[in-house]
Amino acid sequence: MKQIPLLLVLCLLPLLPAQAGTPLEQSLRHAIASVRGTVGIAVITDEGDTLTLNNDEHYPLMSVMKLHQAIYVAHWLSRQGLDMDYEVTVEPSDLKPDTYSPLRDRHPEGGFKMCIGDLLAYTLQLSDNNACDLLFRLTGGPRATDAHIRKQWHGRRFAIAATEEDMHRDPSLCHANHSTPLEAALLIHRLFADTLPDPNLQHVRRLLLDCRTGLQRIPAGISDPDVQIAHKTGTSDRDASGRWTALNDVAYVRLPDGRGYSLAVFIKDSWEDMEENERIMARVSALVYALAQQEPSRLMRPL
Repeated sequence: MKQIPLLLVLCLLPLLPAQAGTPLEQSLRHAIASVRGTVGIAVITDEGDTLTLNNDEHYPLMSVMKLHQAIYVAHWLSRQGLDMDYEVTVEPSDLKPDTYSPLRDRHPEGGFKMCIGDLLAYTLQLSDNNACDLLFRLTGGPRATDAHIRKQWHGRRFAIAATEEDMHRDPSLCHANHSTPLEAALLIHRLFADTLPDPNLQHVRRLLLDCRTGLQRIPAGISDPDVQIAHKTGTSDRDASGRWTALNDVAYVRLPDGRGYSLAVFIKDSWEDMEENERIMARVSALVYALAQQEPSRLMRPL
């Protein structure tokens, strides 16, 4: 039998219904049943099986959109024959106050050069907002990122339309950057499961494997130190009513035997405190990981 290419399978996944009645689905529903908020979950195995919960809604991406941006930055560099060592100047005006920025905290004076690879380390590993907006200004803004993901990565149910500065100025614009959990899981799955020879994309992969934010989220549910976890988090402020607009994590997990899966856990409009939201993500991760250690079909096997 002729094998269907993984890319074609992933392109078709958003059209497939979630697998119902599996032990995993039952366990996940129980884990999120009492959450005061909306929890969206998507799982994709390397074999192309999927499972989703609450996937028919849009969730604010928050800093998960820096994953989309990094993929486009890699393309932007490659299109011009450049690599991650390409340097740009970080001007004092790039270092906006009153936003999360380890880059600004470490180099408050501005006026220095930094290579694109290091700027992406700030955005992907530390979720730096000033580095993100500098890269947007360099590469054509959110619209260029959105267009690339739609055309080259077959994105559908997502949007990238606002910078970090836009969202800081008008918190309602947090909803302008949105995705379903499955759409985000598809993106990181293709990045890691497909053969992508571009060295700039390979650099993005390496950075995601050393993400330093959200370690109490998806990574906390996986106990084996030999498991590789590449992930990107997103975190909002509380809104005027006291709810978290969105708390997210999306990951690609590679088991020691070489098998892998992607997992997205998005929580929106949550009244829970930060610690409880992160415990929910870790619990979901632990349930998926426990079954994934067995044969892949156990993830999606009906009752």
